[in-house]
Order: sequence, then structure tokens, then C-alpha cells
Amino acid sequence: MQEQLEKYPVHLEIMVQWGEMDAAQHVNNLIYLRWAESGRIEYFNKIGIDTSFKGSEAGPILGWQDCKYIFPITYPDTAILGVRTAEIREDRFIMECAIFSKKHQRIAAISKQSIIPYSYTELKKIQMPKDWLEGIRTLDKIV
Repeated sequence: MQEQLEKYPVHLEIMVQWGEMDAAQHVNNLIYLRWAESGRIEYFNKIGIDTSFKGSEAGPILGWQDCKYIFPITYPDTAILGVRTAEIREDRFIMECAIFSKKHQRIAAISKQSIIPYSYTELKKIQMPKDWLEGIRTLDKIV
């Protein structure tokens, strides 16, 4: 697990809550997406994206997300997230969030998300801000 985590520049630990389990006795699928959201926000903070949308020219908007469920997490456990940018495109970037079970020391899910720069004042998609690209390339060591 540690070797896999090293591929991700941002890490986050989240304790599993008993109420996050569903009738199948494992963490509900929606919770993995919430964890990925927390990982995205942590990543945004690391690269300097303002998520308050106050006075910013651009803010991130989620274009799509998916999740591949690999191993069921149950209570008690701690989810360990690894977050990175997997791909930079002209008008967006694709993030990847790997979710690991600390208890079982293995990967439990992988979520990918398309993040689009958006003007919340003009209500439209905009070009990738240069400071975002710089932050991504610095954090993820992308050339």
C-alpha cells in the first residue's frame, strides 16, 4: 500500500463512521465519492485554487466523476486517500483519487474526476488559469 501511495502527492486520512455503512454491511458507494470530494478540496488547497469563490476569476467545477469499487471498507477502519492529477487537457484536468483501507492495507476504490475552470461571475467555462497549471505541475512534478 505504501508503495502505491507514493504515486500521489496529496494524502488524507478519514475515519470511517459506523453510519456510513449500508444494508450490505460495508461503506455505502456514495461515501467513496464524498471522500474523493474531500481529497479534491485538499488538493485544490495545496495548489492554491480558491474554493471560496470570493473575488476569484476562476473556480473549479466538477464535469464528471466515476468510481471503480475494488474492495469493501467496513467499520471500524480508516480510509487513506491519495490524490493527484492524472492528465492535463487544454480546458480541464483529470484528477485521480485512490482510496485505501488502512486496516487491510490495500486499495479499496479509484475515483477519477474531470475538473473544469469556470467563471462563477460570467457563468461559463474558461481557459485553464496559468496559476492552476503551475500549481499542478509543481505538486505533481509534471513537465
